[in-house]
Amino acid sequence: MTLHPTFETMPDMRGIEAAFPAEEFAERQARARAAIAASGHEALIVTGPETIYWLTGRQTAGYFAFQALILPADGAPVLLVRQLELFGTLANTYLPDLVAYQDGDDPAEALVDLLRRRGIARPAIELAGWFLSPKLAAEIADRLGVAALADGAQILPPLRMIKSPAELASIRQAARYAEAGMIAGIAACAAGADENAVAADMLQAATRAGSEAMAMEPLVSSGPRSGLPHMTWRRRVLQPGDPIFLELAGSHARYHAALMRTVWMGTPPDEARRMMDCALRALDAAIAEIRPGVSCAHVHDTAQAIIDGAGYTAAFRKRIGYSMGVAFAPDWGEGDILSLFTNVDRRIEPGMVFHLPATLRRYGEWTVGASETVIVTETGAEPLSTLPRQLTIR
Repeated sequence: MTLHPTFETMPDMRGIEAAFPAEEFAERQARARAAIAASGHEALIVTGPETIYWLTGRQTAGYFAFQALILPADGAPVLLVRQLELFGTLANTYLPDLVAYQDGDDPAEALVDLLRRRGIARPAIELAGWFLSPKLAAEIADRLGVAALADGAQILPPLRMIKSPAELASIRQAARYAEAGMIAGIAACAAGADENAVAADMLQAATRAGSEAMAMEPLVSSGPRSGLPHMTWRRRVLQPGDPIFLELAGSHARYHAALMRTVWMGTPPDEARRMMDCALRALDAAIAEIRPGVSCAHVHDTAQAIIDGAGYTAAFRKRIGYSMGVAFAPDWGEGDILSLFTNVDRRIEPGMVFHLPATLRRYGEWTVGASETVIVTETGAEPLSTLPRQLTIR
């Protein structure tokens, strides 16, 4: 484990690719240290790319390689990254303390060595992330000489629920990119075109509008495939009578906003129209109930009651919404942080951001519905798209 030998000779690189000013990250780190101290831990090891980015600005397509931010309750953070990633990390963060391990090194050994150098004996660690395997966690614990690592996965997510003005500005930009992509996708739906062409137009329009890489690919499915959740393009040619399901997110500085719409090639069946009407009523009602002080469960239950009352309970077996913000693949949402769902008692606050996909499915035949990403204001919910929500007939 070594510092790159020219690291300290290139201070002009620090922060040149940072997404936000240094003060934004300093404020987040201060709040995080207070939360760690309140939890009773001496330090937290952060392994999730979203939280590392939220705290430092560190972003790369190479986050598949092990990385760990050590954040003491009292003291400056230190970030451990793969050697190849060192200069990118220098450029997109303001961190003065970066340490690299080499290809071929044992990441667990590198992390534990770094902890010992910093005098940290019993840190908590995020155990619930995508990129810390049980095997690696067990190896870290073994090298630290403890039976099990203390789980600190719940310490920082509450801090990410309420977005700063800078974060909200990024999400607004992302919503503009998503809308551009959706407009292009709807326009591309024509008999004889295929799903790939629709997806290509969505991606091109969103990217030309300003979007960076999305944390999940757009969802484009037609005909009977549209009645299966989370399907995406695979060359199917659009035919008269086809339903077409479209969903994508735009990305600005890793902050995402998502949007979903439904297209029908010709005249939809009466049942599809009724389901679409129900989905839109549920979406409208949910948005209307979002305001400070209301529970997340109340918003979901309001939408669910409309769906149940129309007899479509079996067509809607999911939450009405989830939190949006920083995202890396494989998911564009923050649904692991906060959901609009039954029994979620967390009260809604200004600055929260939610994506509400109101979809009803006849499985293996069609999906209908629409979605909005909304920002919670002092008085209610502000949808970030002006695109009509009704079923588009082509």
